[in-house]
Amino acid sequence: MNFLAHIYLSGENDLIKIGNFMADGIRGKQFEHFPVDVQKGILLHRFIDTYTDSHDIFRQSTKRLHEKYHHYAGVIVDIIYDHFLAKNWTKYSDEKLENFIHRFYRSLHENYSILTEKTQDLMPYMIERNWLLSYQTIEGIHQILTQMDKRSKNISKMQFASEDLKEFYTEFEQEFTLFFEDIQLQSRKKLFTL
Repeated sequence: MNFLAHIYLSGENDLIKIGNFMADGIRGKQFEHFPVDVQKGILLHRFIDTYTDSHDIFRQSTKRLHEKYHHYAGVIVDIIYDHFLAKNWTKYSDEKLENFIHRFYRSLHENYSILTEKTQDLMPYMIERNWLLSYQTIEGIHQILTQMDKRSKNISKMQFASEDLKEFYTEFEQEFTLFFEDIQLQSRKKLFTL
């Protein structure tokens, strides 16, 4: 799961959303320095990542890409799954995607002082290019994958993965739909225990 799914799976609490969003840059017990709800978001993020990586359906999606992209296959599928969440947003939420995203961006500004430095640095680019909304289109996904490929000094070849998305679009969408039903349920259960 990538940014949009992590935020969505956090429920309605803004601080849990923020913790889930910025969790990748927080190692070990560093999370204990944040407010309690941010801690919950970080722990939820870790749970989602672990659950996703070991899930049979997710692994089926990554297997399709593994020969070309090796260990980057999981990262690519995370982004592809965010595409299907954004594309089919009305199936999962009554709130317009644009409004959901705008509220999240606003909460980042309102809670700027508790964000990690990495998140503070990322924010302007993310908001200016509206990454979360760009997930709705294949072109948006291509731009995200190209940016990520540049960060890997073009070693990952992720910029070409939008072609795989087009080729196996139906299969990826079916896998996402089945997987997302499960991860929603598991995330809600996990939130109750945090």
